[in-house]
Amino acid sequence: MDILSKAALNKGMSNYVLVVYRHAVAFLVIAPFAFIFDKQVRPKMTFSIFMKLVALSLLEPVIDQNLYFLGMKYTTATFAASMGNILPAITFVMACILRLEKLKIRSKRSQAKVFGTLATVGGAMMMTLMTGPVLFGRHGNNSIRQHGNGENIQHVIKGSVMITIGCFSWACFMILQAMTLEIYPAELSLTAWICLLGTIEGAIVALIMERGNRSIWSINWDTKLLAVVYSGVICSGLTYYIQGIVMKTRGPVFVTAFGPLAMVIVAVMGFFILAEQLYLGR
Repeated sequence: MDILSKAALNKGMSNYVLVVYRHAVAFLVIAPFAFIFDKQVRPKMTFSIFMKLVALSLLEPVIDQNLYFLGMKYTTATFAASMGNILPAITFVMACILRLEKLKIRSKRSQAKVFGTLATVGGAMMMTLMTGPVLFGRHGNNSIRQHGNGENIQHVIKGSVMITIGCFSWACFMILQAMTLEIYPAELSLTAWICLLGTIEGAIVALIMERGNRSIWSINWDTKLLAVVYSGVICSGLTYYIQGIVMKTRGPVFVTAFGPLAMVIVAVMGFFILAEQLYLGR
C-alpha cells in the first residue's frame, strides 16, 4: 500500500480522492459478504452503536489516512512506514489507561511490551532526526535529502508531525474498534459500515479541500487505479476485518505490534521500485 500510494501521489493524485475511492471500493467488495454471512450474528443497530461507527470511520479512514498520505507527500514511503512504528507505543499506553491491557511490572510479558514501546518510539525518532551517509541509491531521486537544504528539513518535520497525529488517530481507532466489537460482534458488517461512512465523510472533506478542481476525480487504467483497488480491497476491506477477528481474542496492542515489520518490507521495496535512497541512520 505504501509503495503504490506513494507512486500514485507522485503522479499527482489527490490524497483526499485516494481515500474516498479506496473506501468506496472496500465497501463494494465487503458489503455482499457482510449481508450474507453476518445475518445470524449482526445485532440490532442502535444510536449508540451508530455513533461509534461514525467515530470509527472518522478516526481512521478520514483523519489518519489523509494525514498519513499528506505526510508521505512531504517525505517518502519508507519514512512514512518508519514513523508508523510509534503506533504500537501509542496504542499500548492508551490501552493501559483504559484498562484494556493489564501492565504488571514483574511480568516478563509486560516488561517486553514496555521495552518494545521504548524501542519503537526511539527507532521512529532516529529515522526522523538522523540520516548519515548514503548506503544505496542514486543522487537526485525523490528521497529526502536534509543536508544543505532547509526547505527539505521543514518538509520532513511537517511530514513527521502529520504522520504522528495520524498515528494517534489510528491508535484511537484501534481502541474504539476493540470496544465496539464487544457490543457489535459482526466483523464483516462493522468493516462495511466503516468503509461506507468513511467514503461519505471522506467525500465531504475532499469536496471542501479540493473545491473547484473537478479533474482530480478522474482516474485511468494506471498506477492511480491500481493503488485505489489494492488499498481498498486489501488494506481497508480485508485488514479491518482480519484485525477485528484477532482483536477479539488478543486485544488491540497485539494487532499493532506487527506494524514495524512493514518498515523493513517498505524500505527494501522502496529502494528497488521508487529508487529511494537508504541512509546509514535509517
